[in-house]
Amino acid sequence: MTSPTPDQPVPRLAVRGVIRGEQAGGLDPAQVASMYERVGGQAWFDALVERFYGAVEADPVLAPLYAGRDLVAARQHLAGFLAQYWGGPTTYSQERGHPRLRMRHVPFAIGVPERDAWYRHMSAAVAAGGLSVEDEGAFLAYFAMAADSLVNVAD
Repeated sequence: MTSPTPDQPVPRLAVRGVIRGEQAGGLDPAQVASMYERVGGQAWFDALVERFYGAVEADPVLAPLYAGRDLVAARQHLAGFLAQYWGGPTTYSQERGHPRLRMRHVPFAIGVPERDAWYRHMSAAVAAGGLSVEDEGAFLAYFAMAADSLVNVAD
């Protein structure tokens, strides 16, 4: 799969959903299952984040970025944000306000090595999630775009 560039939006059709295995194009959005519903709700996002952070904690490139930080809170924030983004409850925004992803990541030096390590662990966590090919592709496209957009230092 080719990663989108930061200025390419993730295709919303892939995010919005399917009904009984059919593409959602042209259907009433109220009839379309959200990605959040299709993957099994909050439990799937919690498990995704656990797989991801389990790998991050052992990664020589990423672990230093999290040194001395509360990873329990980081896990909760990421799982809440992702669940909301993919159609779940708006708890993340109610508790933390607008996601402001770039602003929240400014304190961290994120270059290509950090981006690549982050995406490698997140894509492995997604691949272990038991998703359909279409849903896995939607997640990977989103995470590639997000990882690219958070790079804030030149190599």
